[in-house]
Amino acid sequence: MKQLTTTLFAAALSLAPASLLAEPAAPAAAEKKAEKKADFEVTVTCNDQMQFDKKAIEVPAGKVVKLTLKNVGKVPKIAMGHNFVLLKKGTDLTAWAMKAMTAKPTDYMPTAEADKKAIIAHTKLLGPGEEDSITFTIKEAGDYEYLCSFPGHFALMKGKITAK
Repeated sequence: MKQLTTTLFAAALSLAPASLLAEPAAPAAAEKKAEKKADFEVTVTCNDQMQFDKKAIEVPAGKVVKLTLKNVGKVPKIAMGHNFVLLKKGTDLTAWAMKAMTAKPTDYMPTAEADKKAIIAHTKLLGPGEEDSITFTIKEAGDYEYLCSFPGHFALMKGKITAK
């Protein structure tokens, strides 16, 4: 009987999937990329009145910037979602925003390659009480426009980042 049990156990081991016998995988957190350490941090809030609290932001050129957007509004995201989209110098803000308004499946971020290349950085679309942080570096000094790409918001929700 002992020999039969040993034989059955050996057979079961040989038939078991390799994944059951392998060492446990490293935790997912260990695989997560380390976030860049910011040289400069700024927080921007947005609200139900379609306003960013900052219309002008000054950042150091060539340094890593961490920007946190906080939606302090109460209206649901479906009606009053907000994001922060920083565009490259020379981008036509109005033309870009008009394309964004039709991009509901991608949270109002245009999918055409040229439009995606116009973006330096952007947050996700936020509902009330949510926040998101992005990191970016503006290498060249100058003025860069930002906006909220939710339909109709860019008329009021826009501003300028000056990199010095």
